[in-house]
Amino acid sequence: MYAIIDVETTGGNAFNEKLTEIAIYQFDGKQVTGEYSTLINPERPIPFMISRLTGITDEMVRDAPKFYEVAKDIIQMTEGRVFVAHNANFDYNFIRLEYKRLGYSYNRKTLCTVKLSRKLIPGHRSYSLGNLCSDLGIDIRNRHRAAGDAEATVKVLEKLLSVDPSLCGMPSGSVNPSLNRAIFATLPESPGVYYFHDEEGKIIYVGKSRNIHTRVLSHFSNQSAAKAISMKERIADITFEQTGSELLALLLESNEIKKLKPLFNRAQRRSNFSFGLFCHTDIFGYQNLSIAEVNSRPDPVTTFSTHAEAKEFLFSLAESFILCQKLCGLYDAQGACFQRGIKACAGACTGEEDPGEYNSRVNEALKQFDIGSRNFIVLDKGRHDDERSVVMVENGKYAGFGYIPVDETVQHTDTIREYLNSYPDNREIRQIIRGYIRRNKVERIIRF
Repeated sequence: MYAIIDVETTGGNAFNEKLTEIAIYQFDGKQVTGEYSTLINPERPIPFMISRLTGITDEMVRDAPKFYEVAKDIIQMTEGRVFVAHNANFDYNFIRLEYKRLGYSYNRKTLCTVKLSRKLIPGHRSYSLGNLCSDLGIDIRNRHRAAGDAEATVKVLEKLLSVDPSLCGMPSGSVNPSLNRAIFATLPESPGVYYFHDEEGKIIYVGKSRNIHTRVLSHFSNQSAAKAISMKERIADITFEQTGSELLALLLESNEIKKLKPLFNRAQRRSNFSFGLFCHTDIFGYQNLSIAEVNSRPDPVTTFSTHAEAKEFLFSLAESFILCQKLCGLYDAQGACFQRGIKACAGACTGEEDPGEYNSRVNEALKQFDIGSRNFIVLDKGRHDDERSVVMVENGKYAGFGYIPVDETVQHTDTIREYLNSYPDNREIRQIIRGYIRRNKVERIIRF
């Protein structure tokens, strides 16, 4: 779904100038489905040169609505659609700054027909709207007026879509006839969860990604795996939910798969978090670290996708906190470890170091992962600039996630609970949270 837009302004600098006219055509990839056009009172004089170019004068806009009076209409006409314009940065920046002056954050996925034309139909002497339309045989009515230029941009986009749909953010090749290709252009380039539906509307697959748009398209470019091809042929609709934070995308995906049990999620066994870091105290009182498969022992300190990743991390941990490689399961020997011979180990492997002193360093190393008996809140990016995401762990159990206004002061857990959506706790969820905190920087962790 597209919103093809053109604006006229009092000048070329979005920071200093204002809108005088806007036109919007809603386009589904095949035909125009809605239109909107209005003059806008810029609340300042229109320079003579601009009036001569556009034909828009101070008298014409004197009784026109001001931007705040049409702001709601523009949001409704463009919501859930790709913002398309010829030289999109110009139009998009003007509109975003008008909303910013009203204290509102306006965000849309954009598509520039100038850039796309250079890729799909190279070799033209000029890619200005007038010259390109002349070359393509497109008649522009009311040149340099918003409605006329926006209508011409619709025809340019139609031409580009006919040349190569895949470069417009759509998959090439065959798809289910019931799937509207225009839906690919609405997919956001942000974290979240996406859902594939069959022709009866049933969800057959749930996935997550830091970039929903790119990840969904990758499913349709897989032409080799039999299961991937089988799933692609059954997809009749795509929906999604943006989460802002990748951590929330992981948590929501896990919950949705367990709740919905989609056909193609059941068909592929998940291999995430297969190995864990474990801690136990030996008969001499020293805390030992080891790597093992998650299914073999309960309550790992943290988790890893592969054994190699876990081993590399443990080597780094041992070096950072001066831990004995033998007691970390990284050096197999009857006596002292190799590090002891080069004075890089204080002698825990031979009983020369006091267990209390050694264990204090182990505990310090593991403190960052210990959520088993701790209460904390993870604050991170929201879905837009006006909010933050929040994840709560209480008494070592996952309580849920939600979103709070960016200006909300987080002082009491009761405040957080007002914004929290409860989700069931389970071992996989706790592993996801541990692993994510270990691998990624979040905005803030509040312990209580």
